Parts: sequence; structure tokens; C-alpha cells
Amino acid sequence: MRTKIKNVVSSKVSAIGLPILALCWVSFFWGTTWIASKEGVKHMPALQLVAIRQFLGGFLYIAYFLLKKAPWPKGKQWKTIIILSILNFVLSNGLSTWGVKYISSGLGAIIGAIVPLWIVIITFFRGERLSRLSVVGLIISFSGVCVIFYDHLSDFLIPSFRFGIIISIISTLTWAFGTLYTKKKAATFNPYFSLGLQMFLSSILVFAYTGATGIAVPLGEIPAISWWSIAYLVVFGSILTFIAFIYALQNLPAAISTVYSYINPIIAVLLGALIFGETLNAAIAIGGSVTLFGLYLVNYSLRKARKTSTETL
Repeated sequence: MRTKIKNVVSSKVSAIGLPILALCWVSFFWGTTWIASKEGVKHMPALQLVAIRQFLGGFLYIAYFLLKKAPWPKGKQWKTIIILSILNFVLSNGLSTWGVKYISSGLGAIIGAIVPLWIVIITFFRGERLSRLSVVGLIISFSGVCVIFYDHLSDFLIPSFRFGIIISIISTLTWAFGTLYTKKKAATFNPYFSLGLQMFLSSILVFAYTGATGIAVPLGEIPAISWWSIAYLVVFGSILTFIAFIYALQNLPAAISTVYSYINPIIAVLLGALIFGETLNAAIAIGGSVTLFGLYLVNYSLRKARKTSTETL
């Protein structure tokens, strides 16, 4: 019976394809991490949650590669790892987690999806020409964001809401810089080991900040619900889903591997409405759909530009 079940599962995996299953995993579980973060930061300082999450995740990665006796990074590889740990984990992950303390998880996820817009804008200021499709995508996405925030105009009078929006937007900007830096410095080191080192180094920096500013609370005062949130974020957000993400990137065409970025916000918005009773109205549904469609056009234009430049080399 066990052999029969194993054969059925194996045949299903073969039929669907392991990379596609990895992408489905990423699409769903990274959407749920917004919910886990929202629940965790309700009961403890957001940056302390970030520090603990990244310390545990990074420690587990490093422990695994130490057992495997994997080679450590050398020379300039450390510089890349340190820069990415600051951009992607201290700033991007730290600020986005802090942001959902003041705004809904669904809104945070939609803001988190606008990274491609920053990439287009940054490359434009670097002197690269924008394609018509990129411009159209930017305009459509901006229109969608306007529709979403139309329903939140009165909320901007609340200082905490404004703060949550600002740091959430900054987090997408730092992730965009991290993405562009990664492309510039082609990976010359094990990406999984690098990820663990980035998490661990970022946790030390965030721990130092929370300790110096006195915002951290004693571990004994952190309630069980926050510890469960941290455990979920470590296992599903920092380990399993990152492994699936890198695997999908390595084994799927770019056009398919970026699908997760359109599904994550939808999962977060739906679960936020279901679990926390967050607002899910026509403005969010229509505005979110328009924004994601604009992002798709921007992503498509970026892939097309990369393909053209590759073919001309």
C-alpha cells in the first residue's frame, strides 16, 4: 500500500513538474507570511520579531552547510553578502514587517508587489530608455494604486497609518536595489548558503539596533502567539519557501517564475479579510487587479528587453 501511494505521488510530481510545484508553494506560502507577520507584530516590537526570525532562519541554514562542510565565501563574495543582507533583510524585510503593524496585511502585500516599478524607474534614471510597454504598465499600475488608496484618503490623517505606508514603500525600494545589485554581481557563491549568511548577519544588525534603542522586550514577555508566528515565518517564510523560490528561479523560464509576485498579494488580501476581517471592497479588488495587470506589463517589458539585449550580444 505504501509503495502504491509513493508511486502515485511520484507520477503526479513527474506529470506536473517539481519546479512548477515549487512555484505553487512560493505563490501560496509567501502570501501567508504577511498574515503571520501581522499576527506576530500585534504582540511584540516588529523589529525584534524580524531579528529573531532571521537569526533562527540564518542559524539553521549555516548549521546545515557546516555539517555538509561547504566552503565559506571568500574575498569580495563577503562584500556582496553584506550589502544584500542590509538591502534585502535589514531594510526590506525589516521595514515591510514593521509596516504591517500599522496597515493591513493585504495592503502591505500589494505595496510589496510594486518592486518592478522601482526597477524600471531606477534603470531609467541610470540612462536606459523606457519601452512604450513599460510606460503603459507604469501608468496602469499607478492608476490602480490611486484606486486602492482612494478608500484610504481619510486614513492618511492618522500618523501611524502614514508611517506604515512610508516604510512599506521604502522596503520595496531597497528590495529593488538589492535585485539590481544581485544581477550586477552575478552569483559566484552557493545561493542557499549566501541566503543563510545574509539572514544571520542582518539579525545581528537588527538585534544591535533594538538593543541600542531599548525597544526590545524580554523574551519571557513575548506571548505564545508571537512565538508561533515566528516559528511559521522561520520554517515557511525563511527556509522552505526560499529553497523552493531559488529552485523555481533556476529551473523555470523567467516569464513563469515571476508569477508568484501576482498571486502573493491576492492570497494576503483574501486571508487578511478572512482571518482579521480586513477591508475587502470594490476599491481594493478593482485597484489591486489593475495594479497587478500594470505590473505584469512592466515585468513583460523587462523580460523582453533582457531577451533582446542577450540576442544582440
